Amino acid sequence: MEEKIKILLCEDDENLGMLLREFLQAKGFNADLFPDGEKGYKAFLKGKYDLCVLDVMMPKKDGFTLAQEIRNVNAEVPIVFLTAKNLKEDVLEGFKLGADDYITKPFSMEELVVRIDAILRRVKGKKDRDVTEFRIGKFIFDTQKQVLISDDSTQKLTTKESELLGLLCSHVNDILERNYALKTIWVDDNYFNARSMDVYITKLRKLLKSDPAIEIINIHGKGYKLIAPTED
Repeated sequence: MEEKIKILLCEDDENLGMLLREFLQAKGFNADLFPDGEKGYKAFLKGKYDLCVLDVMMPKKDGFTLAQEIRNVNAEVPIVFLTAKNLKEDVLEGFKLGADDYITKPFSMEELVVRIDAILRRVKGKKDRDVTEFRIGKFIFDTQKQVLISDDSTQKLTTKESELLGLLCSHVNDILERNYALKTIWVDDNYFNARSMDVYITKLRKLLKSDPAIEIINIHGKGYKLIAPTED
């Protein structure tokens, strides 16, 4: 079972905080709620969080101060600011501190979840791209040079072929969800992009067909699975 995304939620408005926590949990996240920046920081030091949602105006320690202290501990964890203010200087201050997004109250909880999902996709995509070489079956796939190498050939891939194969390799022997792939590579999961991705899947199958141990299969209603022997 896939482990739930863990969110640090700091909001001093008790009613809003509880509603947000319940909504995030209903959407499949694991959310811990804290009423001020001081308690939020102590929790961050003890726990392992995938993303932080911080109210800017909080007692004991405001959201900007908390974000700075979090960044000193972990420079990579995504941060979303919540604020009742809509001043340009506050927005700029938030982004200077490394905010990934900024949402002004009142806001739709669905919008917050959409933004969180978008940030998590970017983070996941970055991690996938950080791997520069995959070994699948008899092939070595170099993501930086965009080449697929075997004992008897070196095949140059287009950028889209390379991006799609990279996602498949990062999910090897597991399901690559169709919508995730579309939004990561094509940004939009509309009909035309979906048809385009199908064409690239067909191209990748041809590129890999010389190794009978490798197969890209359709998982109906979900996406694709790259089946291949791998080396650790």
